[in-house]
Amino acid sequence: MTALGEYKRERIDELAARAGQLPAGEGGLSLTRSAFRRLRRDPVAITGAVIVLVFLFVAAFAPWLAPKDPVTQYLLSDIRPGLIPGSQEGFPLGVDNLGRDLLSRLIYGSRQSLLIGVVSTVLGLIVGMSLGVLAGAFGGWIDTVVMRFVDIILSIPGLLMAITISVLLGQNQYALMIAIAVVQVPVFARLLRGSMLAQRGSDYAVAAQALGVKKARIVFGHVLPNSLSPVIVQATLSLATAIIEAAALSYLGLGDPDIARPEWGAMLANAQDFLSIRPALAVWPAMCIIVVALGFTLLGERLREALDPKFRR
Repeated sequence: MTALGEYKRERIDELAARAGQLPAGEGGLSLTRSAFRRLRRDPVAITGAVIVLVFLFVAAFAPWLAPKDPVTQYLLSDIRPGLIPGSQEGFPLGVDNLGRDLLSRLIYGSRQSLLIGVVSTVLGLIVGMSLGVLAGAFGGWIDTVVMRFVDIILSIPGLLMAITISVLLGQNQYALMIAIAVVQVPVFARLLRGSMLAQRGSDYAVAAQALGVKKARIVFGHVLPNSLSPVIVQATLSLATAIIEAAALSYLGLGDPDIARPEWGAMLANAQDFLSIRPALAVWPAMCIIVVALGFTLLGERLREALDPKFRR
């Protein structure tokens, strides 16, 4: 390498390091590694990641972490009108109105919230990405038909649509997942379509077309992979929304009716009749919903900034 070429390389690395994308003295980094380096130094991202990891750990190991069975009525004989036992030995958070251990039900409730959030988000992601690929890859009348369908879904308030679907499909866990997934479909579809349209006009896509590369290879081999970053970030944010919507539907009585599967929204709904006696029955599940949703939101927002070149300093 000539002296001029070496000087240019060092100058580029120096400017990148000064912009906060590279540590001084290191070569070029991929977008993923650059984003990871920025997230490691961001206290907000670390806070969100810790909350999410704790939530995942509790949900995965709930049978081993829960001190008691979540459906057994332990202190039912101690419950009287106007009295629900609070914190005591063996029951750190007390019991609910049926004598069931509140801490154990909160721990098991994390599994339901995670299951509903992940499954509904994945379903919405798959359907939304399919529509987005159709609209972004082919354009023309296909794009028009797909996006008008998406606009129709967006014209209906999300919670109202979720309630309608839950009522039509029946009160069960699967209807809850489908209802939340349908609400998320338009978000992923519009986001992926817009990202793919931007990529289709980039230099590498135009050059590939000029060289005679097949359109399917350009779309699925280059345009689609380069368009996924905002969709992945949105999926992280949608997990928080899915957990909140699942809790809202359960609060309205449209969640899973099986008492053997505790769920935070259902626990919150059940506690409203006992607020004057034991407000903690509503406080704890509400806090769980708020903290977990906050964790996913913080992580998703910082991930979006880390992957977006406009936010790089």
